Amino acid sequence: MDFSYSDEQRMLQESVQKFIQKKYDFDTRTAIVQSERGYSEEYWKLFAELGWLTIPFKEVDGGFGGSAIDLMVMMEEFGAGMVVDPFIATTVIAGGLIAELGSEAQKEDLLGKIMQGDLQLACAFSEANSRFNLSCVSVEAKKEGENYVLNGEKIAVLNGSNADKILLVARTSGSMLDSDGISIFIVDPDSDGIKKNIFTNVDGQKASNITFESVTVSADQLLGVEGGALAALKRVIDIATLAISAEAVGAMNSLLNKTVEYTKIRKQFGTTLSTFQALQHRMADMFIECQLAKSIVIMAALALDGDGSDAEKAKAVSAAKSRVGKAIRLVGQESIQIHGGIAMTDELDVGHLFKRITVVESSFGNSDFHTMRFANS
Repeated sequence: MDFSYSDEQRMLQESVQKFIQKKYDFDTRTAIVQSERGYSEEYWKLFAELGWLTIPFKEVDGGFGGSAIDLMVMMEEFGAGMVVDPFIATTVIAGGLIAELGSEAQKEDLLGKIMQGDLQLACAFSEANSRFNLSCVSVEAKKEGENYVLNGEKIAVLNGSNADKILLVARTSGSMLDSDGISIFIVDPDSDGIKKNIFTNVDGQKASNITFESVTVSADQLLGVEGGALAALKRVIDIATLAISAEAVGAMNSLLNKTVEYTKIRKQFGTTLSTFQALQHRMADMFIECQLAKSIVIMAALALDGDGSDAEKAKAVSAAKSRVGKAIRLVGQESIQIHGGIAMTDELDVGHLFKRITVVESSFGNSDFHTMRFANS
């Protein structure tokens, strides 16, 4: 089987690499993370001009093609460069749900704005008791005439502080763990009754806990059929899981390369660290884990692009996320230990890469969750 990239994928990869080399150095990223919004509006518009915001969308929706391999190629480079802009939150998750469930009017109104860089979105799906179970939804949406009234709280909403619209996953019928009765609504974040608790994650990216108290939305803000959103939500979160796994692969490769280079210049007992056989073995183990992680992410991307069932695709994604989680632990810890105390300082990018992959490991299901999901599928 030929695993080489197409000409278009190589051009995409080179485009991201050049952007990071010329415009996204460590100091620039640090300034962006410390800014009020936590991302660069200027660079987000540049992403749109370069066509990157079209990558997750199919051609019928005006996108690049919607290939999981294309998404993987770009996210791997984002991981290597520690890009913090809300690509997954806005385009992959929220944009993916609109593309899957939205009416023609909703897609026409929203998808173009996403791809042009004019719309920031967030999807509020996690709750305090959900533990990665997407069907665990207690936020209520009660029908009252031509409107719905929303009540409840969502936690760890990615890009919630910057979103122009929030996609809220709420229950319109059934009990908290039922698969049926889950709906998604497009909510204006400035609506009466919405309260945000904005915070910064350990990796520097912003998120929010959002409370909804008697928030009224019209029925035309419902995405898709009432009570039938869970299957689409699962598919979109699987794509996001693939994307964040590819990001971790890029970050781990960057950690490996930086560790190898560090051992070539750092001296101990009058000789460089790279000459010590024990450290050579540890870095060889890091290399093996990076290669295994990349291989299984490619496998998962091919599965998502294939003709298999949703269950088969979910199983491939869980295999990848579980294996990537194992690699994150070894590669991250070895990198920190070989660098020593300097790796724990904010002035060195290694510590920031470690924090990011640590967050990735628990995003959209940790290794234990995906190992169990794989075993039960």
